[in-house]
Amino acid sequence: MLGATVGSLATLGSAMATERAAARSQFVQWRRQHRRDAYANYLGAVYDRDVTLDAVRDALRADRPDLRDVDEKMERFVARARDVHRAAELVILEGPSSVVEALYAVVRAAADLAEVVRRMVRDAHADDTSRKAEDTALAAEREHLLYQAVKGLRTAAADVLGDSGIRH
Repeated sequence: MLGATVGSLATLGSAMATERAAARSQFVQWRRQHRRDAYANYLGAVYDRDVTLDAVRDALRADRPDLRDVDEKMERFVARARDVHRAAELVILEGPSSVVEALYAVVRAAADLAEVVRRMVRDAHADDTSRKAEDTALAAEREHLLYQAVKGLRTAAADVLGDSGIRH
């Protein structure tokens, strides 16, 4: 009788441990998927924002830019930037800190680039071309830094998700 009771308790304990392990595995998979979705949404929003900023920069390349066109493109950029901020909130909530730190590097690099482009827009409105070549070169440099920051975010996200093959 004692042997049967001990055997039953051992079986019950084993079943409970297996159930806990399965529940933990499901939670880990659920958390991973939520993080993956948050990271992918953020990176997609960043891409869309950057494409609209490229359109602003392209419009400013003309000797005499069409200011109405530039302003419309800036409005689209501002809307896309809002989308990025919303998507960033979810990444911050999902974490972990390594990804959040990489996200802040993207935020800083994007702000630095946007600052130059906004100055270029103001100068175009003022018909001031004195800094155009310098600001065009500075924008290209800051765009490269933004690209590097996004690459760092992708790497941090891949590390968290366990997708070590994604390093581009």
